Amino acid sequence: MSVTEEVYFFQGDENLCKNKVNDLKCIDVLKTKMKEFCSIKNINFLFGAGTSADSVPTMKDIYSSVVGKLNENSLLENDAELRTLFPPENEKGNVENILNILYAKKRYLEGIDKLGENNTLLELIKCIEEIIYEKINIELNSSNAEKSLSIYTKFYQKLTLRNKDLSRVNVFTTNNDLLNEVALSRLSMNYNNGFSSGLHRYFNPSRFTFTFSKRMDSELAKYEPLENMVYLYKLHGSINWVEDTAGKGNFLFAIRELDIDHKEHKMLRPDTKEVMIYPNSMKHEASLGAPYSDLLREFQKKLIYPHSVLFIIGYSFSDEHINNIIYQALSVNSTLCIIVFGEHSDEKLCGIGDSRVYRVWGKGSKNDEGIYDSKIHYFNYIVNELLPDLDDRRDEDILLRFIEKILPKSSEIAQATNKEE
Repeated sequence: MSVTEEVYFFQGDENLCKNKVNDLKCIDVLKTKMKEFCSIKNINFLFGAGTSADSVPTMKDIYSSVVGKLNENSLLENDAELRTLFPPENEKGNVENILNILYAKKRYLEGIDKLGENNTLLELIKCIEEIIYEKINIELNSSNAEKSLSIYTKFYQKLTLRNKDLSRVNVFTTNNDLLNEVALSRLSMNYNNGFSSGLHRYFNPSRFTFTFSKRMDSELAKYEPLENMVYLYKLHGSINWVEDTAGKGNFLFAIRELDIDHKEHKMLRPDTKEVMIYPNSMKHEASLGAPYSDLLREFQKKLIYPHSVLFIIGYSFSDEHINNIIYQALSVNSTLCIIVFGEHSDEKLCGIGDSRVYRVWGKGSKNDEGIYDSKIHYFNYIVNELLPDLDDRRDEDILLRFIEKILPKSSEIAQATNKEE
């Protein structure tokens, strides 16, 4: 690997790479620190859209699809006011901003009792959200999906088999896609996402308090936590979560998780109401209801545990309800460390100069043609280059177990020798 360039690693206001001869040594400092972070008792990850960017279309791509659909069905042909939101020359259309405007108008019309007079508005909102759903609901066996799945798979391979004395890994994500679930299933790893087991799976937040263990001795009641265990929290819902309109689910939480199989939940989509938060300014309000409030409560709970670390990857800090939980956790948990991967980080979080907040960004190594392969704050670089190698820790564990087995035998031999003497 060639020498890397433009590497930035800050702890609060201090540049940890300032006194390094070159950036390759700065990368070594960063890797060493990452290994320390991954040995902390409670590990948490917050994933944003950037972690699935190789497979899931960007909002710019979705905007182009929305414009194409509207031109196709002539939905706005008779509504000049709404048509101004989609100027044909606008190449940087922002779907979230458009939905913000549409929902604001919807609330205004509801307030003056005239929403029923504007069917075009409701149809437009429905049209945009259906396109967003379809674009997120990618073919999981496609080559594009494989780009992200390979990274997610390696991520879980590296971090799930932790020492039994450490807590299991918590992954919080604002993404609605199924890449985490598919990667975990490929590895045959157990994960708890708050849904019950069985033919029909229903949401029950009390499951997040469950600890999954294996029996170590058939004769004694001796148990150890499962090593390959992950707790997965989808803060904005999922494309395969639906409301149980038949009323057969949990009395308090009538939310069902459909099978991961792409065709099943896509086929059922027209007849069900999905449980997921769409990108708009009403996200905070939507998060106050179930199951989002329960998931956010778990996020808040995990961040106030002593000796915790939160890795933030691919997250844009555009969700104030999530940001506020992070701010509150910093104010009450003196042992919390936060590592933010990204050049344009949250000003409130990264501008306070708190030594518990680390920032990482920069460009990766150059290839033979002198072109940068990646940015070090991108998910693929973090997983491939920065996260500690699982095999190193496994070798250490094997050595320790070997020593533990040998020591008692050595002690027995010594005692026997003393008796003979």
